Amino acid sequence: MLRPFLSRVAAQWGSVIRRQASPGQSTGLGRALRAWQPSRPVLGASLLGAAASQGAARPSALAAQLSSMAGAGPSALDQVTFKEMGLLSWLIVDLAINWGGWAVSAVLKTDKFYDMLGTGSFLTLSLGSMAAAKVRHARKYVVSAMVAVWALRLGGFLVARVWKVGHDSRFDEAKHQPLKFWVFWTMQAAWVFVTLSPLLLLNTASAGGPARIVWSDGVGIALFAAGLLIEAIADGQKFAFKMDPANKGRFIDSGLWTYSRFPNYFGEMTLWWGVFITCTSGLSGAQFATVASPLFVMTLLLFVSGIPLQEEQAKRRWGATPEYQAYRERTNLLLPLPKWLLPWGGSCCRKSQ
Repeated sequence: MLRPFLSRVAAQWGSVIRRQASPGQSTGLGRALRAWQPSRPVLGASLLGAAASQGAARPSALAAQLSSMAGAGPSALDQVTFKEMGLLSWLIVDLAINWGGWAVSAVLKTDKFYDMLGTGSFLTLSLGSMAAAKVRHARKYVVSAMVAVWALRLGGFLVARVWKVGHDSRFDEAKHQPLKFWVFWTMQAAWVFVTLSPLLLLNTASAGGPARIVWSDGVGIALFAAGLLIEAIADGQKFAFKMDPANKGRFIDSGLWTYSRFPNYFGEMTLWWGVFITCTSGLSGAQFATVASPLFVMTLLLFVSGIPLQEEQAKRRWGATPEYQAYRERTNLLLPLPKWLLPWGGSCCRKSQ
């Protein structure tokens, strides 16, 4: 579907660039193109792929390339739309999965595909970018496997929970309002892409850091393993608690939940810091801005869609009871540790407003 459109765009831009780059042109664009040097680096080379990072071609060469693209066969255009687009190609895949899921879910008025396709997007982008990598080594395999294990574990748990309960209360209203439902699906796509940005940069890079495993890889892998274990245990404990009819209408205060009101979120934040740290030895310069990945996860859970919503819901249900008030007082917000083990007594992470 995109091939005829791309052919027309390539042909048109090839013609425009040839006209603007000719000496007889006096427009600002023409002067800028004539001054364009082949050694000048392209801004956003990481986004457009490894080919752009080698520097921009002269306008005449660029025009020739675009013209040849216009008349090229399907295989050449397929290469341009995917191989040479770098991160942008994976953003398109991400949006296609989630917007496709929205279209089907909006028609069926169901929320049962949301978590499945959300974690499925993580799985597709992590393994897909690894498979498409031009250069492969241990670090790329390890981090891709880490994300795949997390996605399979969390996806399986969330899908099983929704099918067991029958619905996801977050979407009771939204699934009947297509535009509002689209916003949720688009937010999920953004969550996937931003969170995966360190891994996508690592996998699409021509090198990816030292081929051998270094100390920062070990730190990252250890953090990931600890976070994944904490999250899995906390999720399992809460699910088992809710499935017990004797606990109907009660809040969980056993297991890891004895010490933390959100041990699962603590595990989630920890494991994504582990993923980022493992990627760092394969990043350089502006690519370290992908620290936005773990910071984005923390922001979502601490201030947007995680803890604030859960805390408000808990206050409405049990806030007036002495038992819940005592539970809030003796537990940390995040850290699944007894307060006496913390040098500050847990005061910084005990309460949320």
